[in-house]
Amino acid sequence: MFDRVRNVSGSRTPVRPGDPTGWSGVRGKRVLVTGGTRGLGEQIVRLLAAEGARVATCARGAGDLAALAASLDSPLFTRALDVTEPERLEEFVAAMANRFGGLDGVVACAGGSRGGRFEETDAEDWAATWEVNVGHAARLVRAAVPHLRAAGGGSVVVISSISGWKPGPPVQYGVAKSAQIQLAASLARELGPDGIRVNAVSPGSMLIPGRRWDRMRREDSEAYAGFVATELPSGAPVAPEEVARVVAFLLSDWSSGISGAHLPVDRAQNAPSPDGY
Repeated sequence: MFDRVRNVSGSRTPVRPGDPTGWSGVRGKRVLVTGGTRGLGEQIVRLLAAEGARVATCARGAGDLAALAASLDSPLFTRALDVTEPERLEEFVAAMANRFGGLDGVVACAGGSRGGRFEETDAEDWAATWEVNVGHAARLVRAAVPHLRAAGGGSVVVISSISGWKPGPPVQYGVAKSAQIQLAASLARELGPDGIRVNAVSPGSMLIPGRRWDRMRREDSEAYAGFVATELPSGAPVAPEEVARVVAFLLSDWSSGISGAHLPVDRAQNAPSPDGY
């Protein structure tokens, strides 16, 4: 009964030879990932490529894209762009679908925040934070829908954050990430008749070289130890590789029954920052 896996479009996907579980993974799938040169985005791209997917990614730095492509054993389709630039992201989606002959999945991973504490943050900071998170994700999905529909369905993964459902500063970031969770749930209902699944993944604090928690660990080890002891029951932040595996599962046919879900991947983390609730 596990010799093949039926996907949401009703077609059957051959499994890997010799795999008794029927797990076909993402082999052969055509997937676009935004923000794929650093941190979680990079780990998602590397895992998908290693698992046999045909991958495209974009980021602002052409040098970073070239270095990532050179480090992989399989071809990577790339383009240097800012996901908030009008029409640039949409053009990349069309180019990727044309290059690969279609599209099976997209991952909205690019994100970020501008501004500081609430009283220090102006309207431009709120608008920029919203656009790089919610605006970019919405435009990515809208551009991808015709291609996903033409393929008989597909999977969309929106990378939100623990900050989207557990309060902590900066507030403009938390509000945008919360909206991404709602976006995924609403689009899952609207696009479900086309066989398109949409889910949100919320990583907890991740230990990424050069980023906030890594800097705290190196520069203020006592504060970092206190944060881990108070907020992280497992004794360590979640690793980007752990989150990437969840994303790969959601892109695979084995997750065909999951849509409109919000999946925290945070090792039961409490507050998203040392500030607590």
